[in-house]
Amino acid sequence: MTDNDNAKNGKHHDEAVEKELEGVPEEFLSDDDDADDDEAEGSIADALAALKADLEAAKQDVLYAKAEAQNVRRRSEKEVSDARNYAATGFARDILSVADNLGRAIDAVPKQLREDDKFKGLVAGIEATMRELDKAFANHGISRIAAMGLPLDPNQHQAMLEVPTDDAEPGTIVQEMQAGYMIRDRLLRPSMVGVAKKPD
Repeated sequence: MTDNDNAKNGKHHDEAVEKELEGVPEEFLSDDDDADDDEAEGSIADALAALKADLEAAKQDVLYAKAEAQNVRRRSEKEVSDARNYAATGFARDILSVADNLGRAIDAVPKQLREDDKFKGLVAGIEATMRELDKAFANHGISRIAAMGLPLDPNQHQAMLEVPTDDAEPGTIVQEMQAGYMIRDRLLRPSMVGVAKKPD
């Protein structure tokens, strides 16, 4: 094949290629293949970095959602536990006046009448009722607050008066007007007390 033939074939080939590429946008016809490869690699790296960032953000969102779900579960469990433990609070407050009146009834019976055969049964019945009430309180986590002889605790005791005395340190409870009660670790009703002070 002569050079002339090669030139003819080359020209014919170029025309065929041009005809084939008609209508293809200019950006796809660039001869700079290396630049295209670098650009493609750069865009793949950018896309990969963006995907990694999205994945990290999604992981963080999942962790936050798990933590929030755990907090909600713990709060719900505590609310259920509190509801179970303190369900008797309203009823207990109402029934405390019954306990107060039973205590007053027992204290009001003079010593000589306690020995009287006519009153023995009555006193024994009131005392038995008081014991049953104390037992029911204990079953529901309700306990009487200790007061007499202890220092005043403003979280459990309410000072109603000061009693001048040399028999106790100032601030010590020397009189209890009304018993206080706790329901588990919560105050149901404070003790109403008299507190010692130095005589004038």
